[in-house]
Parts: sequence; structure tokens; C-alpha cells
Amino acid sequence: MTSSAATSLAEDLPDPSGRRTGPRWGLWAGVGFAAVGVVYLGLVAGTGDGLPRGTTVAGVEVGGMSETEAVATLQKSLAAQATAPIPATVGGQPVSVSPDAAGLSFDAAATVAGISGRIWNPLTLVSQFTGGPVLDPVVDVDQARLTETVKGIAADSDSPATEPTVVVKGTTVVVTPGAKGAVVDQEAAASAITAAYLRPGEQVVIPVVEAQPTVPDDAAQQAADAAKAAISAPVTVTAQNLTATIPPAAIAKALTFTAKDGALVPSLDGAILRASIASVLAPIETPGRDATWNVSSGKPVVVPAKVGRGVNPELLAAGVLGVLDKSGAERTVVAQIGAIPPKLSTEQATALGVTEKMSSFTQHFPYAAYRVQNIGQAAKRINGTLLLPGQTFSLNDTLKERTVANGYTKGFVIGPGGIFKEDLGGGVSTSATATWTAAFYAGLQRVHTQAHSIWIPRYRAGLEATVAWGQFDMSFRNDTPHAVYITTIMKNTSITVQIWGTKVYDDIKAESGPRYNQTAVPATQYDSSATCHAQGGQAGFSIDVYRVFIKDGKEVKREKITTRYRPSPSVKCGVDPAKASPSPSVSPSTSTTGKPSPAATKPTPAPTTT
Repeated sequence: MTSSAATSLAEDLPDPSGRRTGPRWGLWAGVGFAAVGVVYLGLVAGTGDGLPRGTTVAGVEVGGMSETEAVATLQKSLAAQATAPIPATVGGQPVSVSPDAAGLSFDAAATVAGISGRIWNPLTLVSQFTGGPVLDPVVDVDQARLTETVKGIAADSDSPATEPTVVVKGTTVVVTPGAKGAVVDQEAAASAITAAYLRPGEQVVIPVVEAQPTVPDDAAQQAADAAKAAISAPVTVTAQNLTATIPPAAIAKALTFTAKDGALVPSLDGAILRASIASVLAPIETPGRDATWNVSSGKPVVVPAKVGRGVNPELLAAGVLGVLDKSGAERTVVAQIGAIPPKLSTEQATALGVTEKMSSFTQHFPYAAYRVQNIGQAAKRINGTLLLPGQTFSLNDTLKERTVANGYTKGFVIGPGGIFKEDLGGGVSTSATATWTAAFYAGLQRVHTQAHSIWIPRYRAGLEATVAWGQFDMSFRNDTPHAVYITTIMKNTSITVQIWGTKVYDDIKAESGPRYNQTAVPATQYDSSATCHAQGGQAGFSIDVYRVFIKDGKEVKREKITTRYRPSPSVKCGVDPAKASPSPSVSPSTSTTGKPSPAATKPTPAPTTT
């Protein structure tokens, strides 16, 4: 036997301890790996062609199904959940977000795409015996609709920062410091709403961030100092051989400040300045007028323009503004006398295509003195508006800020949680509704409309609008080839808005869908404060209104407008009976003096809306 053969034989024999030597271990290791391989291949074969065993999507079991079966199962099982309102809160107040309105939808096919088939990954194979893979739902997001939904939430709940103001009252300059606000972080809110979709029981807390005024208080003080200098003395105006004096009171009335680029910028109303010296200028001036339309016959007729001659109000305002920081003889302006051309000539008006009534809408309202004043003031400002092709109408710009100086008074508006409160300009939303509805039926392009946060029954659900100064506007664009002219008719219980121009469509119809996503009326609230205002409760709901455009007898376009109304509670004035604890020796309606208590004698006011 050779040496190598002896060695090989020795290696195959057991050692004194009874253990086999290395080559035997290699044999068994090979057998072991082969067995594992067989098991592994068996597991792979057992996975089949469907989704991995134990696969779930949003709690729905789809393991072992083909992709087609899984899609059908998910669409059926998650249908209700995919359309259910997403609960949320903003500033402690409940908000319900409609997935459809927010542009959120479940893509079942994309969720399971590429998941089926034999599984070769060992870790995935093992997962089948420990519960199976959990797939996140694939969510399609219509970013424009989601952004619009978040904007609506913000519009209802934001408390924007208040810019400092400088107001001249008579000879007194009043400075009101700015104040921080709290507004919805709209980008973070959109992400939070999307993340909560298809996750039942998960409530979204809409993030709110602090908002700072753009104008610092020291800049407001500088503006106040400028205002004091402006009204410190009159301004002398010379024109030809005449000398006129603009008194400080007229300067104060014409002077306003607007927040711009971190400062309060002054401006003057030239018409007010010119009116203050009109009697002096009369001998050398000839009044003019702009072209307009007379619509009393039901058909617009151009009223010719007239060229005037005298002091141009805009040039006068610019000249006076330039000397308000001067003193003595330097507060003098030389005004040139010249032709004052109309802003709209007869020829221009004739060419604008204002030839017929495009639409008319009347909104009725219950009589209240504050409504007549506020809606009437709005009607005056809207009346005579000319909108050229491509121009956008802004109701806030037209009505101006709702202040006493601008002719508004306090009235009821919708406050937080759908509870009414008093504020300046209450009721002007009636003019917003009338104007927007007239624009709707005229076929003009919707830019932005915001419905009331709760439904007010005298308005057609989904076809109404409201405004809030500094928060949101009602605006539409004249997208026709011709100008439109807007007139108003104001009565004690109604406002009518008429739009004149040239029709693009033969007819515009409004079709309302059914109410959906309805929510119950919240629990009754009690208010024992002196400012209590009782109101009835309203359920919340969503509704779609379609604007249908008809041309040559056929529907040529259809526009969908989705509105979500929040629920509002019933409010009763007085103490909650469940929490009241009257003394056993004193009647609840009688004071200790034996006289009726104020709470007992105060009648509960009837529910009132804006």
C-alpha cells in the first residue's frame, strides 16, 4: 500500500474518540445544503402565481389572488372607506374633508401591480409564515382640487395677522398697532390630509402657524408722523389768476395709507381735493363726463361722453402729495388748466359691444336696518362697474374695507363654529351672492368663490358666495370678446344685479346634484352672555352644482362646483338646564328680592342670519 493510499484509508477510519474526520463532514454538509435547496425550491413552487400569501392592503386580505381578483376585491371592500369623509380639526373645531372634493382617490391596480408571481426572495418567503406583506394603498391626488380644499379650510378658520393702521379722524391721527395672527399651514395640511386617507379612525390635526404683520410698528409710527405733518397746515393751489386753499380737513379726508413692501404708503383722493376748491375754480372750469349706458328701457343705450376743462384731479393729488412734508410757502402747488378728457369716450363705449342684457338675478332677504345699509352701500359701489375683456372683477376691491368711514354698520356674520356674531359689514354677502349668481348665468369665468361655511336657507345651496376683508374674495373674469356693464337695483328686501354685454351662449342652466356626506346637527349650545344671539341648528352636507352652457340648442360645456357646508349648532340664550343648580328656596325665575330676574325677563331673540 502506498503512503498516499494509507493516508486516505486512515482518514476514512474513525479516530479514537469515535468522530469522523473532515471529508465525512463535507459529505454531510453537502447533503444538508441540498436538502435546504429542495425545501427552498418547494417553498418557491408553493407561492404560486398569485399575490404572496397573507398580503393585505388597508386591512383587506388579498393573498393568493391574481392581480385582477385583488383589484376587484379591494375596489369592493374599500369603496365606502375610499369615499368616507376624513375627520379633521383646526383650532379645536371639527372639519370634515370630502375625499372627492379634495381630489383623493384609491388606485387599486397600481397598489398590487407587479406583486404577484413566484417569490424568490428568501425574506419575502419567510414573511408569508409571519403574517404576509402589508402594502400601502396607492393614492391618486388631484393637486389642484386638494389645494382648493385646503384653501377653503383656511378661509373659514384663518385669523390673519392684522397690519397696523394709520387713520386720520378730523385733526387727530390714530395709530392702531398690528397684531399677530394664526393661519393654516396649507402645504403641511395638504400632506396630512393625504396621509390620513384610507386610514380609518385617524383624525387629522390641521397644522396652524403664527402669522406676522408685514409692516412693523415703527413703520406705522413713521406714517403717523407723516400724517400729522400732512394735516398741519393748508395747501395753496394756484391756477391761472386764481388762488385756492385746500383746508387740512379736506387733506385728512383724502389721505389714506396702504400696506406695501413693509411700509404704510400714503395716497390722496384727487376728487376729494378738487371738490374742496371747486367753487373757486368754477369760473375757469367746464365740467366733463365719461360715456356710460342708460339701461332703463331694458336695452343699453350709450350716453355720450363730454370733454371737460379744468384742473385734473389725479395731477392735483400728485402735486399735493409732493408738498405735504413741507411748511410755509413751500406748501404751494401750481395747477395747470387744460382739457380733461373722459376716461371713456363715446366712440370707445360704442365699440365695446354692450348691446343686450346677459343676465339678471334678484336675491331677497328679510328686512333689517343693518342689511339695508350694508347691502345698499354695496349696491351703490357695484352699480356702474365696467369690466373690459380680460379684466377680473373683485368684490372686495369694489366694496372697500367694511368700516364706518366707508359707510358700513354692524350686522350679523358667521363666526367660528358656525355661530353668528356681530361685526361691521354684516349682510354684504347678500350682494356677493347676487353678483356671483348674475355672473354665473352670464357665463363669465369663475376665478374664486367661497360659499358660506354653513348653509343659509334663503340661498340656493352651492350657488352662493361670501367675502371677508383680508381673507378671501369673490371674483370672476370677463372672458368674453366684449365689455360687460354691471348695474344694481336696491330695495328694502332685495338686491338685483344685472349684467349687460353681448351673449356668448344662448342659455346658461344650473343643475343641482343630491346632497351627500351629510352630518348631524351638533349638540345645542347655551350662552348666558349679554351678547347672546339665538339661532337654529343646521346639518352639514356636500352638494355639486353644474353650470351647463348651451349653444345652438346643444350643451357645449359643463362646469362642476362642489360646496361643503359644515354643521352648526342650535344656540339658546341662558344657562344650560343640565348645569343649572337653583336654590331650593328661590324660584328659578325670581331673584332674592322677589322681582323677576334679568335672565327670566330677557326674551330669547329669534334666529337671525346675515
